[in-house]
Amino acid sequence: MPIRPTPQEKSETLAWLRRISGDLATATIKRLEDSLPWYAEMPPARRSAVGLVAQAGISAFIQWYDDPGAQPWIAADIFAAAPRELLRSVSLTQTLQLIRVTVEVTEERVAGRGDDLRESMLLYSREVAFAAADVYARAAEARGLWDARLEALVVDSILTGEADEELPSRIAALGWHGHGEVAVLVGTTPAQFDVDQLRRLARKLGVDVLIGVQGSRLVLVIGRAEAPGAEESDEQQLPFPEIAKRLEPGFGTGHLVLGPPVPALVDAGQSARAALAGFAVAKAWRHAPRPVEADDLLPERALAGDPLAKATLVERIYRPLQAHSADLVATLWSYLDNGRSLEATARELFVHPNTVRYRLKRVSDVIGWDATGPREALILQTALIIGSIGTDVTRRRAAPLRRP
Repeated sequence: MPIRPTPQEKSETLAWLRRISGDLATATIKRLEDSLPWYAEMPPARRSAVGLVAQAGISAFIQWYDDPGAQPWIAADIFAAAPRELLRSVSLTQTLQLIRVTVEVTEERVAGRGDDLRESMLLYSREVAFAAADVYARAAEARGLWDARLEALVVDSILTGEADEELPSRIAALGWHGHGEVAVLVGTTPAQFDVDQLRRLARKLGVDVLIGVQGSRLVLVIGRAEAPGAEESDEQQLPFPEIAKRLEPGFGTGHLVLGPPVPALVDAGQSARAALAGFAVAKAWRHAPRPVEADDLLPERALAGDPLAKATLVERIYRPLQAHSADLVATLWSYLDNGRSLEATARELFVHPNTVRYRLKRVSDVIGWDATGPREALILQTALIIGSIGTDVTRRRAAPLRRP
């Protein structure tokens, strides 16, 4: 056990430490330049800031040695000398290297002044290392909270359609690595929600996600994470419905609705509106799959008054059929009105049943929906009704006004 110095000896040691503090700081800076490559590559202003931190550490040690019982928050005293950008540009590993070099230089200078001073130096360096780790941990926690708030703001902007010119910069601040098409997935929040596990699962699928929790509703904005032109694996080639299916375990019970893909993240509001509208009416489809695409819920959305669903039905079904052939529209109307009976449709149209089959196949080729299936028949019949209503309304509006 080292012998404790007398008050007189301690007073002399303190006076000696104060005299050599400037020399210690100079020697420390010289050692940093010689032993740490990252320090030598720093801009002059940052090297100066690091020097101030080293000098503050030496001064704080002298104060601590004078009164160890007071033991102020060392990190606050030392890092207060550094500008905020220094804490962002110097990593924790580099900070610990800085502490190690400073301690080595100081140890070499105090080697002949007794074991008590050396023991105090080692104890102080340990406290500084723990304090530095605490500073960086608090900074990381604050950064995480800020990122969470910013992510929630971005997701909310996408859902409400209130995107502005600041949205791209906010997305970039979150470190979004997605590119190309984006889709929005809406479901329920699980009772024990593990956001980190969901992000890990997304990374395995080769996608980046923005996550928004709005009470019982969980929203994911999904985009592919690899840069264009990079070699893509099978996982990265997955279509969005398959990606949604693999992300499904991260959601709570209930319906899970995937919006249609859009070209870029700034257009994600279109996919979000479709997904939210589908989520609101998904319970109307008794046997809806999980996940279900929003476009598979077009009839329910249209009945609920969703203008986007009505426009989609008209643009993707009614108008293409009408532009292709009036016979296709008439055949489809008759087929659906006659309970999807080929014979009844053929009798009404005075054609052979094979002609009806051919026309229905042409309908499927033109719009991609097969009228012979019960679910798709509902979608097509809704499109015909809405398209006809819209056409009649347009015709009436376009009619010239007659003067009495």
